[in-house]
Amino acid sequence: MKMLPTQLRLLLRNKRAQRNIRGMCEFLLALAFMVTVYNIIFHILMAQEGREYSVITGFYWTLVTMSTLGFGDIVFESDLGQLFSVLVLLSGIIFLLVMLPFTFIQFFYAPWLEAQRKSRVPRQIADSVSNHVIITGFDPVTIALVERLRQYNYDYIILVAEVQQALDLVDQGYKVLVGDLDDPDTYHRAHSARAALVLAMNDDMRNTSIAYTVRETAPGVPIAANADQNESVDILHLAGCSHVFQFMKILGQSLARRTLGARTRSNIVGRFEELVIAEAPAMRTPLVGKTIREIQLRQATGITVVGLWDRGRFSLPTAETRIESSSVLVLAGSEKQLAAYDAYAGESDSTEAPVLILGGGRVGRAAARTLREQGIAYRIVEKNRRLGDEAGNYIIGSAADLNTLAKAGIYEAPSVFITTHSDEVNIYLTIYCRRLRPDIQIISRATMDRNISVLHAAGADLVMSHASMAANIIINVLTPGKILMLTEGLNIFRSQVHPHLAGKSLIASDIRETTGCSVIALFRGGHLIINPEPTIILDPKDKMILIGTAEAEKSFMARYPEKK
Repeated sequence: MKMLPTQLRLLLRNKRAQRNIRGMCEFLLALAFMVTVYNIIFHILMAQEGREYSVITGFYWTLVTMSTLGFGDIVFESDLGQLFSVLVLLSGIIFLLVMLPFTFIQFFYAPWLEAQRKSRVPRQIADSVSNHVIITGFDPVTIALVERLRQYNYDYIILVAEVQQALDLVDQGYKVLVGDLDDPDTYHRAHSARAALVLAMNDDMRNTSIAYTVRETAPGVPIAANADQNESVDILHLAGCSHVFQFMKILGQSLARRTLGARTRSNIVGRFEELVIAEAPAMRTPLVGKTIREIQLRQATGITVVGLWDRGRFSLPTAETRIESSSVLVLAGSEKQLAAYDAYAGESDSTEAPVLILGGGRVGRAAARTLREQGIAYRIVEKNRRLGDEAGNYIIGSAADLNTLAKAGIYEAPSVFITTHSDEVNIYLTIYCRRLRPDIQIISRATMDRNISVLHAAGADLVMSHASMAANIIINVLTPGKILMLTEGLNIFRSQVHPHLAGKSLIASDIRETTGCSVIALFRGGHLIINPEPTIILDPKDKMILIGTAEAEKSFMARYPEKK
């Protein structure tokens, strides 16, 4: 019953509903007039037959006849009276049994249901909400970001303009607020002045409008936005954005840096003070087929293998873990140690064959620019002739056509990037390329996180999710210096040494065995100790830098909660 006043307000506030109610009232008045006229005629005809009835009885007979109930307790004896009864009966069928229900449903019940639905959509968030993230728009990035916000206990609200979309999102369990994205009142109702961040994930022009509008309502709130075009970056900054990212460009660059044709074996994916985290594909290195103990990487370079990716599955290596051709090593150390690893693993295979890029969209072009900066030859396979502006590097045709792929060099290429915006197409092309070249390195883009494992199963060596990458970047903006989210849910985070761990050696703490996290550095006395020895004693004043999956981080924080 608490929703009844809200529903009535929504119903009566709508001008269309007001017109409908007015029309229904007019119909009811016309019906009442008809019943009254029939009542008068009833008395006249009954008087001619020598009978008299009360006014109430006249209304009773009229309604019983019009509704086709026909009790038969009052009937006319004359032909004229019976003819009048037929007229009342037929008009009752039309007006009471057909038009009245239709009018009621059309003019009142349907608008009432619509008002009921609209009342379920929040139009104002609670006054107690603060330090929340306001997200404008809903897409795969929003889905991935909401999962991470929930993980780190950040409140959020998704702004949408359409009521139907808001209802769908509410039914899916999302927190939604309805309002026009260019209306300052929307951001007032979203408490933008108390927000931790406003994220604009629309087209460049709309993002610019959103930034201006938010700056009007909340001058001090940080604003992050995505930019599709290079020219929009400066404009978005001028509009008031604190952070502007070109997520498609970043994704293309990240894909390109992981090619086997690069000059270095490793690719830096994150930094934490002087500590660097890198990924290094094991394919075509002397490490393949050997165990962690046999390669003696820590002794030779000082760097530590803190994890292994294998077809999308992350695992903590042991001394007996064997490195496969499909393995990607996650390395932690300093830049000097990383350079030592590149020298230890040997130079990349020298090949004149160009890297293949399937798809000449924004991601494919960004990957091509990165390859060009690295001096790596490439070819782009693209169906759209308008995108083929580099005659020597573009092959116009379908990537699903064998002749086109052969012309592009599929049989000689060291790596192939699959960069289309459709996960279904990417899965199809991954299976096709793996069948054509079992030994080629396949790096694919995924739009939705749920398709990462499918692409790995299809034969991709590395998969980068656009949604996860963008969500990780936003989380890193929200938690500077505390959490660093890497690819595919791999996190680096700080934690004060818990009293239960103080006085124990690192190897005796069993952190890795009990939580799945690895300690990769220690802050001690203002200095960073990278890859500390297992025998080092943990001091209660130390701060640990740990790496692990999102689940492993949850396990660590549950076992060793920080004091508030």
